[in-house]
Amino acid sequence: MMGPAHSLSGAAAWLGVGAAAAAAGHTMPWPVLLVGALICAGAALAPDLDHKSATISRAFGPVSRGLCEIVDKLSAAVYKATRKQGDPRRAGGHRTLTHTWLWAVLIGAGASGLAIFGGRWAVLALLFVHMVLAIEGLLWRAARGSSSDVLVWLLAATSAWILAGVLDKPGNGADWLFTAPGQEYLWLGLPIVLGALVHDIGDALTVSGCPILWPIPIGRKRWYPIGPPKLMRFRAGSWIELKVLMPAFMLLGGVGGAAALNFI
Repeated sequence: MMGPAHSLSGAAAWLGVGAAAAAAGHTMPWPVLLVGALICAGAALAPDLDHKSATISRAFGPVSRGLCEIVDKLSAAVYKATRKQGDPRRAGGHRTLTHTWLWAVLIGAGASGLAIFGGRWAVLALLFVHMVLAIEGLLWRAARGSSSDVLVWLLAATSAWILAGVLDKPGNGADWLFTAPGQEYLWLGLPIVLGALVHDIGDALTVSGCPILWPIPIGRKRWYPIGPPKLMRFRAGSWIELKVLMPAFMLLGGVGGAAALNFI
């Protein structure tokens, strides 16, 4: 899928988690619901860091472009080193390592660890990065073009500072789910894991499929492209994505958000 659909699906997924939590009698504080949805929307773009034309690879200028080259080469090397006889030969690393459940878990765990041991500035950095991606994904028309990059960064930095201040207030969710002393913001890894997995599931619906289950082998392949029957798949950017899936994500997100806040 394309970036906007990935971001919308990520936000909708976290709002759905909020609705499930409310139904179970553990309503999220509204700042956790809002921040989690934005982080998940941003994290749903992150697996495409292995592709030089992806939103995330362009979002932070030379820094993200350089990181993209490293991740692409790393992914290609891991693919080559672990492929089985049934896996095709390939040159690049797109839709390999960063599109697996293991990568999602490792990235989420790393973010949680950074939030715990890095303190406030680490939390602000995580929020800033994901706010930039969320803006690029959800407001793609307004954020399009290199001339808007600085404005996006300023908006993301301001949003990260404000949201961190709101979360820091007692009862607003810094210690949501993990309440022991020193575990504030441990939950930040959860929307990151969810966003990456939602991205992978979205890509699995396209014609190429997605090797979500790596490194678990399936038959003669270790990089088996999971997906529905071929008749149910679509091409990225097709009318199904733009006219069906994106409106559906908006609707599901709205319903999920309302349920999470006990409005319905």
